[in-house]
Amino acid sequence: MKPVIALVGRPNVGKSTLFNRLTKSRDAIVADFAGLTRDRHYGNGKQGKHEYIVIDTGGFEPDASSGIYREMAKQTQQAVAEADVVIFVVDARAGVSAQDHDIANYLRRLGKPCVLVANKAEGMVQGVQLAEFYELGLGDVYPVSAAHGQGIRGLVDLALEPLHLPEPDDTDQDLDKSTIKLAVAGRPNVGKSTLINTWLGEERLVAFDMPGTTRDAITVPFERNGQRFELVDTAGLRRKGKVFEAIEKFSVVKTLQAIESANVVLLLLDATQGVTDQDAHIAGYILESGRAVVLAVNKWDAVDDYQRQLLERSIETRLTFLKFAAIHFISAKKRQGLGPLWASIAQAHKAATCKMSTPVLTRVLLEAVQFQAPKRAGMFRPKMRYAHQGGMNPPVIVIHGNSLEHVTDAFKRFLEGRFRKEFDLVGTPLRIEMKTSHNPFADKDDS
Repeated sequence: MKPVIALVGRPNVGKSTLFNRLTKSRDAIVADFAGLTRDRHYGNGKQGKHEYIVIDTGGFEPDASSGIYREMAKQTQQAVAEADVVIFVVDARAGVSAQDHDIANYLRRLGKPCVLVANKAEGMVQGVQLAEFYELGLGDVYPVSAAHGQGIRGLVDLALEPLHLPEPDDTDQDLDKSTIKLAVAGRPNVGKSTLINTWLGEERLVAFDMPGTTRDAITVPFERNGQRFELVDTAGLRRKGKVFEAIEKFSVVKTLQAIESANVVLLLLDATQGVTDQDAHIAGYILESGRAVVLAVNKWDAVDDYQRQLLERSIETRLTFLKFAAIHFISAKKRQGLGPLWASIAQAHKAATCKMSTPVLTRVLLEAVQFQAPKRAGMFRPKMRYAHQGGMNPPVIVIHGNSLEHVTDAFKRFLEGRFRKEFDLVGTPLRIEMKTSHNPFADKDDS
């Protein structure tokens, strides 16, 4: 089991910058903006032979009684409960605050191993300027500069020291390549975090009735019926004109990156608001990225029969380019319709990674051409000879022949339908590429 390190502290002391240093990544959004991180954010780190898990948390207010800060405090308390050791981050330049005292009191009561870290300590005289932090009663103060990478290696050694970890055995490392990465995408406030919390059976993510609550792409490991998943909760994507804060622009980038790196994307729609232009834009980006996709309409219990009929028609007309995707009508809060959703996610992943043999592809191609030949272009009619698979996730079928540049889009759609039916390709885009053979006599002079 990898040891777990939780980063705790008040807002804007550099926890996310330190998280990126400890994980050697840029997974956490970093900006000079208090209260940016809200959910627990997990990452993997390694120093020498020792691997560990780091949890980044939001600004901690132990006594927060209401609103978003109370939800953030719950997330931090849960992270501390899961951790083997806590790194309490304070701001070396700002000095000790009343909030630091509240957090220190909370950590002392828990009695867990704790390392007090003074961040932003570059160029400071340790003994003099860090003396005030001893009043927190958590022992020695360890100075680091997360932004400049100073003191990070020593910090990891200090954090892992009380755990007395055995030397890792290389034979025990089991890398499971069958994990499905599932990104949940959609507009703000459609219920993405609520859905993931319902799946997990705990308040793992901050779910609050305020658009833009989730700001980072949060990854959560999950296992169901022996299949491992990585659930990625993404920030809601607004229209470009409504993205005012620089923080939100970072969030959009993280969401697009999460879609790009996912195996399957669950596009969540809001039944109470119907299919909007923004839903269509997000769907278009998923299609452009070539990701397998499942559509889910949340808050289905909150609309009447007439609204349901309108919504179904709206999906057919506005998202017609996703007609290959399965559609489910669910209620994340009431846990309705979630079972069949998993079957479609598994089916979409299977279709996206499907292996198609060259003989079967060629047989389906020739049967399709025999049933309906492509249109003649001038003196020539496109001639298709054979097909083979050119890639997976999304599946790519490469067709070879002569004069294939004249094949119409309508005929490509006809072929796509044939291939989808033969290989049961539900939930994944399918790309068809035409490769025309070179005519050896084309460049010769007629004389």
